[in-house]
Amino acid sequence: MANLGNISSTAELLQKYQFRMQKKYGQNFLIDTNILRKIMEAAQITKEDCVLEIGPGIGTLTQYLAETAGSVIAVEIDKDLIPILEETLAPYDNITLLNEDILKVDLQKLWEEQGGRQFKVVANLPYYITTPIIMELFESHVPLESITVMVQSEVAERMQVGPGTKAYGALSLAVQYFAKPEVMVRVPASCFIPRPKVDSMVIRLTRHINPPVEVEDEAYLFAVIRASFNQRRKTLVNGLVNAGSLGVTRQQVEDVLEQMGVSKTIRGETFTLERFAELSNRLGRVKGQ
Repeated sequence: MANLGNISSTAELLQKYQFRMQKKYGQNFLIDTNILRKIMEAAQITKEDCVLEIGPGIGTLTQYLAETAGSVIAVEIDKDLIPILEETLAPYDNITLLNEDILKVDLQKLWEEQGGRQFKVVANLPYYITTPIIMELFESHVPLESITVMVQSEVAERMQVGPGTKAYGALSLAVQYFAKPEVMVRVPASCFIPRPKVDSMVIRLTRHINPPVEVEDEAYLFAVIRASFNQRRKTLVNGLVNAGSLGVTRQQVEDVLEQMGVSKTIRGETFTLERFAELSNRLGRVKGQ
């Protein structure tokens, strides 16, 4: 029976183990059972699911997942939390606890060890490393049905906005290439200890069966996108040429934009995903010539 998720039980457990938060891991523990229930509703977990949880902390959300899912793999980087997790998760026999850095875990091997079952990811992600984790999950190409994560509100907004907005960028395009983003729950800072400086959102990323655009070289597409936003104040041409790793000349970039009917003074923040797909396909064909 899940018995965490409130301030008294959380504080008591942390005191028992003399646990001290480490800023480098961005640790904030959820203390609101209503939000926990809403996360579970958003994630749509069933007994058929294998859930990958990143950063279980003291096991607050993990307990709820274990009671609902068929199996749970909880990956925690902080070795000082492992004794706490071994206590809080002791009643459950469907949890695999790994003391690892998720960015160093072989996700393909992990998936194979689970018999090739499709994953659902559920996590309260540390703010400082949200984007690398999201990108690693998608680019690993391990079969993921959905990713339901708590992130900083600003990051959740970036995942779902369109071109022409200040928040629009490489993360927006990457997420929308791989998945359909939906904000499910808004979470005030008061729902955590220690209290973070900003509010959070729970966002569900439902994986596309097929990407919404046709791309000849996926890795090259994301190289083009990153180059286009590395220097937001510069034109798209300058961003692509200055990247130095795309294998194209200024003249080739300008020629491609002219073929697309686009001004060479345009900025990347105005391009849709469809436009970036066309741009990367065209540039990919002329690079190195």
